Amino acid sequence: MQQNPPRIFIYAALPCEAKPLVEHFSLKKDTTVQPFAVYLNKEMCLTVTGLGKSAMAAGVAYTQALFAGNSHPVLVNIGIAGHKDHAVGSLFLIDKITDFDSRKSHYPPLVFTPPCPTANIQTASRPQLVYERGHLFDMEASAFYETAVRFSTGELIHCLKIISDNELSPAENIHPKQVVALIAKHVVTIENLLTELSRLAKLIIAAEPKLFAQLIQRYHFTVSEQGQLKNQLSRWEALTQAPIPEFDQTSFHKGKDVLFWLDQQINKIEFSL
Repeated sequence: MQQNPPRIFIYAALPCEAKPLVEHFSLKKDTTVQPFAVYLNKEMCLTVTGLGKSAMAAGVAYTQALFAGNSHPVLVNIGIAGHKDHAVGSLFLIDKITDFDSRKSHYPPLVFTPPCPTANIQTASRPQLVYERGHLFDMEASAFYETAVRFSTGELIHCLKIISDNELSPAENIHPKQVVALIAKHVVTIENLLTELSRLAKLIIAAEPKLFAQLIQRYHFTVSEQGQLKNQLSRWEALTQAPIPEFDQTSFHKGKDVLFWLDQQINKIEFSL
């Protein structure tokens, strides 16, 4: 376990997707971690999860539990995807993720200028051998995003996909050395994205209402409850310049107790328009 947890987490399904990133960012394998291959430096953690939605979800959850500590980590899924006619080697930042099985969609918030074209992606449990125009195909993005939003804010969770196959060069032609070369070609763009997301994370942390970090460390809040907490603290700051009244934190057992108490205090505030 690191004393200072990483702030950037990269998730790749395959070793060949991870290899050029491990080399570019000078990551070292953590031999104490057994369930997944995990590579680290002072700021970054890369996890090779294995192929498919279940493996990706497990890898994200395990790594976040292992290195918990930062309230707003950057989480990025980097890997290959197929498309009907996009050129092999093309890079895309994903702006819509749809799960093929559940039909549930997610829309990663793009609050910065994308470093490459954007596209939507469909995640399936099995390789898609029939290419449909309009979206990319992969086997991990939806599971990555659904799991990652439990540990950070959507603005800091993104998927970068490199086209590895299309109708002219189908999926059965993919080989590991080719994947390494395709991703290595884009390491500078990947680094630029991670730098921008790290900058954004610092802005989000700086903009947090007072007491937020203290309270989420002391009590358990779900992701939804963290949003409610942030809203209530912001409302207090907007309605009054006074600090939140002191309270006996030992009297609360969970985040819901704090939210209920804050709601009571806000309702006591007298204000006029």
